Amino acid sequence: MSRYVIVDLEMCRVPKGTVREKYPAGCEMIEIGAVLLDDTYEIADRFKTYIRPEFGEIDSFIERLTGITKIDTLAAPSTREALEMFSDWLPDDAVLVSWSVSDENQMRREMELKGIDLPDLEYFLDSWEDCQETFSEKMETTKSYSLSEALVIADIDFNENIHDGLVDAENTAMLFAKMKREPKLKLSSYYSTDEENSSFTPFADLLKNFNFS
Repeated sequence: MSRYVIVDLEMCRVPKGTVREKYPAGCEMIEIGAVLLDDTYEIADRFKTYIRPEFGEIDSFIERLTGITKIDTLAAPSTREALEMFSDWLPDDAVLVSWSVSDENQMRREMELKGIDLPDLEYFLDSWEDCQETFSEKMETTKSYSLSEALVIADIDFNENIHDGLVDAENTAMLFAKMKREPKLKLSSYYSTDEENSSFTPFADLLKNFNFS
């Protein structure tokens, strides 16, 4: 049986101009957070590392959003070193999971642009699953929900310190585990898709109760 690893990346922005010519991507990884689930979908292990950006800048917006500072990344491993550490941590039967495909695409793109060849990690990348897509399927819709929306709808008591790689991985893992355990996903009592009364509490109202700082 495969073991699931829930992954979340945090990124900084790459400024336009000569830097973007050398590295033609808008973002660069500055953190990898991940959790390993056991066969009962409980968290068995955790992985977290900052990454020293080569082209991107941790500006005031990114610092406020993620809590990651330039000082945090000064002595952090390079992208290659961080990815090697992550690959070594993964069990042989790992299946990677994240919220949306953006993290998978970022990791693949960055490895390509920086000439990072890690065959073992590339093997794991081919197993990547999109938890956001799975949630939409459970909801029987084509709508793409944010992770915060999905957690509220699924009635999960989650850590509100979002945009921390490890915290987001743990939050995603709780939702992923619930979807695995519940063939028919049990939703919050504040959310209803009952066709007879069409009762629905808007996300904006639900999310007012949460402090995503």
